[in-house]
Amino acid sequence: MASVNRVYAARLAGLVVLGPDGESLGRVRDVVISISIVRQQPRVLGLVVELLTRRRIFVPILRVTAIEPHAVTLTTANVSLRRFVQRPGEVLVLGQVLDTRVQVNDPEYEQLAGIDLTVVDLAIEQIRSRDWLVTRVAVRSQRRLGRRSNVYVVDWQNVSGLTPSGLAMPGQGVAQLLHQFEDQRPIEVANAIRELPRKRRNEVVTALDDERLADILQELSEDEQIDVLQSLDTERAADVLEAMDPDDAADLLGVLNPTEAEVLLARMDPEDSDPVRRLLQHSPDTAGGLMTSNPVVLAPDTTVAEALARVRDADLSPALASLVFVVRPPTATPTGRYLGCVHLQRLLREPPAALVSGIVDADLPSLEPDMSLAALTRYFAGYNLVCGPVVDEEGHLLGAVTVDDILDHLLPHDWRASEGEPELDTAP
Repeated sequence: MASVNRVYAARLAGLVVLGPDGESLGRVRDVVISISIVRQQPRVLGLVVELLTRRRIFVPILRVTAIEPHAVTLTTANVSLRRFVQRPGEVLVLGQVLDTRVQVNDPEYEQLAGIDLTVVDLAIEQIRSRDWLVTRVAVRSQRRLGRRSNVYVVDWQNVSGLTPSGLAMPGQGVAQLLHQFEDQRPIEVANAIRELPRKRRNEVVTALDDERLADILQELSEDEQIDVLQSLDTERAADVLEAMDPDDAADLLGVLNPTEAEVLLARMDPEDSDPVRRLLQHSPDTAGGLMTSNPVVLAPDTTVAEALARVRDADLSPALASLVFVVRPPTATPTGRYLGCVHLQRLLREPPAALVSGIVDADLPSLEPDMSLAALTRYFAGYNLVCGPVVDEEGHLLGAVTVDDILDHLLPHDWRASEGEPELDTAP
């Protein structure tokens, strides 16, 4: 397929990046351009490419040999694997330019004079020197009630507002970024947000709904979580904490100033804050501090069909879905007397009408709330589990520890944001 020498930058997002032999290297996530203080035509510097390992790197535009409708091909597969860091003078098209408000002074579109327009795309074009320049800007008028907005494509020279100072002004929209994030996993969105300019990052955080932000927040490093939480007003911060898993909310509140943490807990709904308060009573490196208080808990008279319906919940992690816990009522943690557990594989082998009380594994040892991290790792390795019950001295189920909780605490506290391969903390 023939290469093109004029493309629209937003359409590059998500395209596969291929090496010279057709091997897949990753996907385009943004386009880096240079916008000068003086009014010179913006030059394309390169692409932000997300590798298969989720690391985002910078690929100079001169390494691109072809841009086709479904792929970008490089001249070489040898690229720098250093994580992309935005430098002074560099501007991200998707991350900063799109949705910026501008004005147009174009004789062809006299009706646009003096009104605010929104940038929806930039046309980039390759010139004889093989450099790529921004040549045209696609803008749209503000949508009116009951009417569809019109899109206009104008020469870059006729657009005002695309300057370093203009791009630094507050209030720019984030619709394009949010659209790009829609189908991405929370950890992928977290990686992308981490690399945005601070102003744009705060705008994205503001635009996300509470549940989505809670999922993403759990994938950020401890310092980044605090930074995001403190950028929110108290009411919004409490709402986001309510949407987080109780154990993750407890971990985050546990590193805040106790006064700040208590203010947020007081703003939370008691139904959400009570489990978090119970978790905060335990040391963070023990089973009680690592556990989640929302495992799958069933009464003895629950059928296998009902149990399987519970573990089909899309919001349930694979680790928590691997094991259901059977208790005497009440089934809310801390529960009534703990009877045992049933493995997912056992549920799949039993008749749908059978009761879970008849297939309970009562021999699997439970975890004590004060069990250390080292003891937990031996427990999970010894019994080949990804989830285990935490039971108090009176035999009440308090929650469950999952293997991902343990890995989070074995790895360095900043492993999510650190460069290179993380090293496990093997200290006893």
